[in-house]
Amino acid sequence: MTFSLTRRGFALGGLGLALSGASARAADLSDVTLRVGDQVGTYRSKLQAAGLLDNLPYKIEWSVYPAAVQVHESLKAGAIDIGGSNDSPYISALAGGSKAVAVSAWTNGGLGTYLLVPKNSTVKSVADLRGKTICPTTRGSVAHYLVVGALKQAGIPLDSVKLAFLNPVDAGAAFAAGSIDAWAIWNVYAARTRGQLGARVIHDGIGINSGLYVNAALPEAIADPGKRAAIADFSNRLELGFQWSRSNRAGHNAWYKAFSRQDDETVAALYDAEANYRRLKLDDVFTARLRETYTTWIEAGLLQPGLDLAPHVYRDLPVA
Repeated sequence: MTFSLTRRGFALGGLGLALSGASARAADLSDVTLRVGDQVGTYRSKLQAAGLLDNLPYKIEWSVYPAAVQVHESLKAGAIDIGGSNDSPYISALAGGSKAVAVSAWTNGGLGTYLLVPKNSTVKSVADLRGKTICPTTRGSVAHYLVVGALKQAGIPLDSVKLAFLNPVDAGAAFAAGSIDAWAIWNVYAARTRGQLGARVIHDGIGINSGLYVNAALPEAIADPGKRAAIADFSNRLELGFQWSRSNRAGHNAWYKAFSRQDDETVAALYDAEANYRRLKLDDVFTARLRETYTTWIEAGLLQPGLDLAPHVYRDLPVA
């Protein structure tokens, strides 16, 4: 399946979105419905902006969730076939009994998660958070991972702060009301809080977060030839979406401005974090990086040792 999309000025035919393998090319996917878990609607919105949902050979049933924890709860319950998140909530979900398997992944080098304080806060650095109340958003999230790592860097024991776990919407309300001293949060939520409330960043996650973004799928979806082909195609379209962002800054920023409902300055400041994802090969190096995150959670006392991550990495998905 090779096609060209030029409606939005982004020719894709030469990039080869064709699925690999004779069986995938020959498959009729018209009866396939891929159930996709979409955090705050980002997948669908961006792919539509880039013209990458045109000419789908299968159907997509979208389910929108406020955060990764709900994506993984739905995967565990079998309510969706595939969903994406950073590596931290993915590993937390596996430790909680999820059978989901990583099928595709990207990294942006650790960008996109922020530790915020109110604009008038006396807190100037992570070192000033001792004795403060910090919301790491949901337990086991990439934001929680940032909080653990930032406190460790600053030499502040976890028991020297109060951690208040809240979903993103409730955390945003608590931050706006001054009920928490600092909030660790990601992408669109951070954009809105910085734009609307003037929140300051005291840590941007660089040097702590892996920047891994992992698409995980149900084993039974992978085992189904039609759904496996759809998963491969969907992953390739996500990759083309990142290529669109890198080659079309103006188009990307116009989309993200409308999506996040923020001003030009705020959106421009987030461009690198949102557009700089590069696709990774799912191999021993990728699996080892997942283990690093898992080890951090073990050391923090959040997870117990004994989880074998290797069976949860699917290495055979066709990549365009």
